[in-house]
Amino acid sequence: MKIVKPGAMVCMTLIGLLIPFVVDAQRFVPSVSKYISDSTETIAFRDVKIIDGTGNPSKEHQSVIISKGHILQIGNVQDIVIPVNAKLINCTGKTMIPGMVMLHEHFYYTIPMENYFNVAEMPYTFPRMYLAAGATTIRTGGSIEPQTDLAIQRMIQEGKLIGPDIDVTAPYIERKGYDIPSINIIKDAKDAAATVAFWADRGCTSFKMYVHAHKKDLVAVVREAHKRNLKVTGHIGTITYREAAELGIDNLEHGFMVSSDFDPAKKEDETNTAEERMSLQNLDVNSAKMNDLIQFLVKKKVAVTSTLPVFEPYTNREIILGGGEDALLPEVKETVTTRWQRSQGRDSASLVLFKKELAWEKQFYDAGGLLVCGTDPTGAGRTIAGYGSRREIELLVEGGFSAVQAIKIATLNGAIYLSKDKMIGTVEPGKNADLVLINGDPEKDIRDIRKTETVFKNGIGFDSKKIFESVKGKVGMN
Repeated sequence: MKIVKPGAMVCMTLIGLLIPFVVDAQRFVPSVSKYISDSTETIAFRDVKIIDGTGNPSKEHQSVIISKGHILQIGNVQDIVIPVNAKLINCTGKTMIPGMVMLHEHFYYTIPMENYFNVAEMPYTFPRMYLAAGATTIRTGGSIEPQTDLAIQRMIQEGKLIGPDIDVTAPYIERKGYDIPSINIIKDAKDAAATVAFWADRGCTSFKMYVHAHKKDLVAVVREAHKRNLKVTGHIGTITYREAAELGIDNLEHGFMVSSDFDPAKKEDETNTAEERMSLQNLDVNSAKMNDLIQFLVKKKVAVTSTLPVFEPYTNREIILGGGEDALLPEVKETVTTRWQRSQGRDSASLVLFKKELAWEKQFYDAGGLLVCGTDPTGAGRTIAGYGSRREIELLVEGGFSAVQAIKIATLNGAIYLSKDKMIGTVEPGKNADLVLINGDPEKDIRDIRKTETVFKNGIGFDSKKIFESVKGKVGMN
């Protein structure tokens, strides 16, 4: 390790002048600042393993210098000069990855209403849980309270709440179909276009088509969003993946698990979830039809979002994915546990389809498709923010991706989709100091991804363990 002398600071100063200080003058209220472990202007990480998010091989025994919210230098320990004013962090035995960029997130959680599926906003617990797990940038994959999500975005920017940077998605664009009290329903394509215009003017930057929306609704939404340089994604049903790609959709949610393309009885602007699922059950994992669809999506440059945690089978697997049982309100934990117990040994069909989905996502990635990923903290309540986010990376590895590839999917690929890859998504000089310090090595054991120690967002370090402690017993309440 080298310590730079005062006279050698000229080069470092010039580098600093070339990079704007994005966190300059940022203030944090006391309820946020008590979770900040590192706020020194210049920090040096010594002897860390780096998985940089590019997909390139990891590097051992590296030093990283960050200053004023940006990464200044990276290199072998013996080659990096440590500034005298830097806070030095010894990282022997630890791994650094980029801040995760997760693209199917919600600030709500499943709270059933008698026999109806329903969700409720978690404005306190979920934003901080995402950040504590290492997600420094997220896209909400559909909103039930967009005004709340926009307020959370603003309050995080103002240092009043803990959480990631947020790309806020407008209310769902959906026609009447499911009896979900919290979901937005449109009347027609004109209403769909008006929804885009209304929420774009208020700060929403993404739009999501839902299951019963028609093709003409998608046409209207794509037209209105794209003229504002905003993107459209979809968890679709009445529209097939191929049709959506032809009509200009940017992204498809849930991998291939909700594709209606293979239902032989499919009718125009209609959806039959049971038949569509059965068609996927019957589809060979190496089907020529699936390969043809994958090639078409790659040609059309349509991204696909992996949301494996929400589909993970029950039998002999965790109750709360990622090990977050203590975060749940006791009554909620009891309900979810009971459901998990009743499902043991009864999900063999789900396991078969889940394994196919793992293979199809790998096939899409290997074909050159932009595979991104997210958490989707809904479903049966087993998937929650943060804990489920890290579980997504573990499941990608279960599906055949290397740890390096899985981390790229969860970092750089998400940044590319959001057109933010020049500033986030990898550990490289000049980029934002959005970094995750892990007390372990996910390349040797992917479950070490859970050992998040400190999450740096724009160079400010947040104590992961302390944040997770603050939400114990609260998920399901706020």
